[in-house]
Amino acid sequence: MTSKAETVYTVDSLIQKILDDDKQYDLSKIISAYEFAAKAHANQVRSSGEPYISHPVAVAYILLELDMDTDTICAALLHDVVEDTDTTLEELRKLFGQDVAMLVDGVTKLGKIPLFTKEELQAENVRKILLAMSQDIRVIIIKLCDRLHNMRTLQFRPAHKQRNTALETMNIYAPIAHRLGIKTIQDEIEDLAFRYLDPYAYAEIEHMLKIRSDERQAFIKTIKGQIAERFTEMELPVPQLSGRVKSVYGIYKKAFIQGKGLDEVYDIYAVRIIVNTVTECYNGLGIIHDMYKPIPNRFKDYIATPKSNMYQSLHTTVIGREGIPFEVQIRTVDMNYTAEYGIAAHWKYKEGIKGKDKLENRLAWIRQIIEAQQETGDVEEIVRTIKSDLAPEDIFAFTPKGDIITLPAGATIIDFAYAIHTQVGNKMKGAKVDGKLVSLDYQLQTGEIVEILTAQSPDHGPNRAWLDICKTNEAKSKIRSWFKKERREENIVKGKEDLEREFRRSGINVPKEDLQEFLADDMKRHNCASLDDFYAAVGYGGIVLSRIAQRLKDNYVKTYETTPKPVPFVPRRSNTGIIVGGENHIDVKLAKCCNPLPGEDIIGFITKGHGVSVHRKDCKKYVDAMENNIEPDRWVDVVWAENAGTADSPIFKATIDVVSYDSISLLANVTALTAEMRIPVTSISTRSLKNGNADLTMVCSIGGVNQLSQLLVKLRKLPDVISADRIIK
Repeated sequence: MTSKAETVYTVDSLIQKILDDDKQYDLSKIISAYEFAAKAHANQVRSSGEPYISHPVAVAYILLELDMDTDTICAALLHDVVEDTDTTLEELRKLFGQDVAMLVDGVTKLGKIPLFTKEELQAENVRKILLAMSQDIRVIIIKLCDRLHNMRTLQFRPAHKQRNTALETMNIYAPIAHRLGIKTIQDEIEDLAFRYLDPYAYAEIEHMLKIRSDERQAFIKTIKGQIAERFTEMELPVPQLSGRVKSVYGIYKKAFIQGKGLDEVYDIYAVRIIVNTVTECYNGLGIIHDMYKPIPNRFKDYIATPKSNMYQSLHTTVIGREGIPFEVQIRTVDMNYTAEYGIAAHWKYKEGIKGKDKLENRLAWIRQIIEAQQETGDVEEIVRTIKSDLAPEDIFAFTPKGDIITLPAGATIIDFAYAIHTQVGNKMKGAKVDGKLVSLDYQLQTGEIVEILTAQSPDHGPNRAWLDICKTNEAKSKIRSWFKKERREENIVKGKEDLEREFRRSGINVPKEDLQEFLADDMKRHNCASLDDFYAAVGYGGIVLSRIAQRLKDNYVKTYETTPKPVPFVPRRSNTGIIVGGENHIDVKLAKCCNPLPGEDIIGFITKGHGVSVHRKDCKKYVDAMENNIEPDRWVDVVWAENAGTADSPIFKATIDVVSYDSISLLANVTALTAEMRIPVTSISTRSLKNGNADLTMVCSIGGVNQLSQLLVKLRKLPDVISADRIIK
């Protein structure tokens, strides 16, 4: 049997599907779009060796399976012609109309626009897609189908591009597919991405599913037969019955990440009951609970409280007569269509047929993400936002009046307050959950009733510490906005202090008259017209120094340290790695207060009876001694020996601190990286922070400052990592 990844899509199969479909299409317009695209891509081939036109045809076919309209199909056929050929948007507008041109523009990448980093290019691409989505949701539906076909054919790409594409798919496109409720696409792209990100775990789960395949099919068939028989006995119409097995990545999240065995994942097997009305859904639930024993606390009513992606269904987990637990999902025909195709089932609302206002409300999160990104001025923020705000797991909490507030898992009281209204968040002084006072970092659970207590004082406002507690980007954005508007002078002072502290930590000493020029690139990135604007942005949190620290350090080295510094002594080999006053036989030890590494500027202090203690020249002890003229005669020049940092020199220790949004994969990713770089780790520990982030501290054996810099750069590029810094005790 041919898999979807091996399916060859042709224009003939596309036309045949259109002819077989009950939906009305403008076939001549679609054929014209195909002919135009085929001509534009005539000399191009894919990595697989197939003609390039096979890709847009495949994307168009997938969109037909979602019942999309003529203009969407045309845009899919043409979606790469502006990016990859000499075709202009104006040509498409004249030939195929404004709608098609707008859709193509929405999915066109910004590859020709010069940006600073690959991360920013990725973020800017996604920002443009979100902007287009806010005008027409069909843009992202095309983009998701484009990504789906690229994932199906990813085996033809180089290994490093396979991993990068899979990571981007898992971090950006899968969460968007979830938020839009397009489960058919979400499940497939997650499984495909997982195959490349962790091939061993994927193969193991796939193997376990395969060896139980016959048993699984027989079990589901038996359950369906039992349900149909009961409905017949009760003289009720037999509903549509289908069975499904949880996706490979879905099983991985439940079993491997949570440390459960397959037997502990109760919803691997699921039977779906599809009826005609909501009343029949609840009646069907009663029948199922009469037939099988329900497992306590495993019932979910998504009909009364739909998910944020429009999903509605009744879920209950029961134990069958064979003693095997399985999930039963009960929904109407319309609910089932929405569950599979999400927003794609409702795209026509944008044409004003029905429910336009309802759809607008469901897409409000798009505008919130865009507004938040514009507030911080940090284009990389948008990728982090998608990972956090569009997380697959949502919780539902209630106001005292019974209004439902939907928030991502891990959301706090602060997120709840700002989700109600900006002023409620700004005036908040406390909160009650189910009638009991709780702290502001309390993480909400589904079903809780939350009462926000507000202050009456006009001067009351949020606390800066809230930025480290709240989960959603909406709350962070509103807090930053308040500080930006209400505390500018305070922000400037705080921002200047923070920047000076970061400069001292990084050994940066820029003359005052050069500072604006030195910061010019980052000021431009964050839309700062003056140094005070830059200080203020740092002060209110719009610019996070830990995210730009390495760039500032690299710029400083490039600008101010291009001329090699004179070395007072000729380096030679030493069994200590350090030469003191030209001698290599003097006892030395590295000061624990600053732990110097080969490549850093160092100074020695003659101790009483314990040789020479070696410090970094920016060590606080040395700086204080020079400023206060404390025992200046005991400080001596020292240099690194020529063998410092090599295999036959002593081991130099460095303590690294890594903070991440996600604790699940942090340890595995960090240890894999240090193993890849052949950096020994002598100790490692992790802990959860109050704001929900994960903190990892490790002590490494480092050859020198260059190796340390390489390690920090790579750590900062790991998925979900917020910061990675060396700790100086």
